[in-house]
Amino acid sequence: MSVDVPAATVVPLRDGPTGLEALMLRKNSTLAFGGMWVFPGGRVDDEDGPGDDLTVARRAAVREAREEAAVVIDPDDLVPFSHWTPPAAAPRRFLTWVFLVALRDAVEVVIDPGEMQDHGWLSPRSALERRDAGEYELAPPTWMTLHRLAASPDVDTALAEARGREPERFVTRPAVVEGVVHCMWAGDAGYRDSDPLRPGPRHRLVMGPAPWRLEKGP
Repeated sequence: MSVDVPAATVVPLRDGPTGLEALMLRKNSTLAFGGMWVFPGGRVDDEDGPGDDLTVARRAAVREAREEAAVVIDPDDLVPFSHWTPPAAAPRRFLTWVFLVALRDAVEVVIDPGEMQDHGWLSPRSALERRDAGEYELAPPTWMTLHRLAASPDVDTALAEARGREPERFVTRPAVVEGVVHCMWAGDAGYRDSDPLRPGPRHRLVMGPAPWRLEKGP
């Protein structure tokens, strides 16, 4: 039986020399999601309450950014971006709010060596290209977040896009086709009965050996 664990992630953004950049951290190989490049985040702790789910998640995201990267953020500056629910078969499902935040002033990033082994400010497109080249390992929610941010040339555009809509909610249903994992979400023809071969509209991430690709539309 799966255990649901509330969690929160924040994507710190800045305007770099060539456009939008996001702060990413590389997890130590001995931890959960070890070796992956992630955004600051983690599970909600008791100290993050009380309050409604979104308020508590904001506090958790701020705390994790401080603990993992020494980045100080005002919770009121966080912009809800998406919410993720892992597959039902996962032993622990981290029910994760993802927030965006703008860092207008220069900050010194100091990673927690107990959890992280590296960090960097990366353009979303560069991070995706490094995954395709085999240099970076990303989880599907991280890939999807970067893919969407890649459409924004700067911080203000990314924040305006997020504020202009409701946070998208993803409840993942994976399936395998000829050895390739397909992560499906609501709107995909195969989502309801977990049949990735069912013809019809698509809303899925195809995680093959070649570059991952998002299929979305009729």
